[in-house]
Amino acid sequence: QVQVVESGGGLVQAGGSLRLSCVASGRIFGIKAMGWYRQAPGKQRELVTTITSGGTTNYADSVKGRFTISRDNTKNTVYLQMNSLKPEDTAVYYCNLSPIVGETYWGQGTQVTVSS
Repeated sequence: QVQVVESGGGLVQAGGSLRLSCVASGRIFGIKAMGWYRQAPGKQRELVTTITSGGTTNYADSVKGRFTISRDNTKNTVYLQMNSLKPEDTAVYYCNLSPIVGETYWGQGTQVTVSS
């Protein structure tokens, strides 16, 4: 059984920063990539950023230059540093784990609210 747990969400003023963490545990036999997605009220879940086991990153255009993903392979942990936050960044942020083999896993989500 695999668990994915996010933490670090909260309420912040526009222009502020937050750091999200995601820890994966359980029977994991190799990770291809981990990433962050978000879903705002009334909208579909969208990609924020991903990082492969080799360190290759991918960012949505809306967060480039403001968000940074990083990863500790030894701990199956991924981080999302979010700077210069905007009200439109308000959403539930979900961590995604893509193993080398098998299904993907999702965390329960963490709320990020940016006030104007």
